[in-house]
Amino acid sequence: MASYRAIEAVSQAIIGLLKAAPPPPELAQFDIKLYRPGSFSEDAPDPGISLYLYRISVNTVRRTLPRPADQNGYRHRPALPVDLHYLLTPWAAMAETQQMLLGWSMRALEDTPLLSSAVLNPAVFLPDETIEIVSEHLSLQEIINIWDAFKPNFQISAAYSVRMVPIDSLIVEPEGAAVQTRTLKMVKGPQQ
Repeated sequence: MASYRAIEAVSQAIIGLLKAAPPPPELAQFDIKLYRPGSFSEDAPDPGISLYLYRISVNTVRRTLPRPADQNGYRHRPALPVDLHYLLTPWAAMAETQQMLLGWSMRALEDTPLLSSAVLNPAVFLPDETIEIVSEHLSLQEIINIWDAFKPNFQISAAYSVRMVPIDSLIVEPEGAAVQTRTLKMVKGPQQ
């Protein structure tokens, strides 16, 4: 069951995916970090890549999917499907290095657009659960709004969203006993 730990598990899986990808031959070593809003005021890794979760939205397309029974046979309330919106940003003193890192990281994410539960976190996700990473288009105004909130210099970035991350409920739905018999009562209609 992907409980409240699902969001953190997806973020760590994306970082792990980037760290496991073969590095560009021009760079022997660089850092890959998960950012929070306060991280933008700190020194950026040089060279490095940051992954920043800037928005979470509830996916309204599939809100009431029934969940299979858990390993104990209990059924829980339907999962809350959320979409996670990330900003992938390269950091380097040289523009060429920054652009190379962005191209490399985008290619690495494109090479593995589906994350299985083994990559995500088998302790958090069920064995048959997968998560999809897709490139997302942001308008220039949306990008400026994001960067303006943190007051750093604007950095070239790529936006990605991870769709349908289930946050499962821990509340067990009560189940009634199986219906054994049904009684139907026939009523005469009005006479014509």
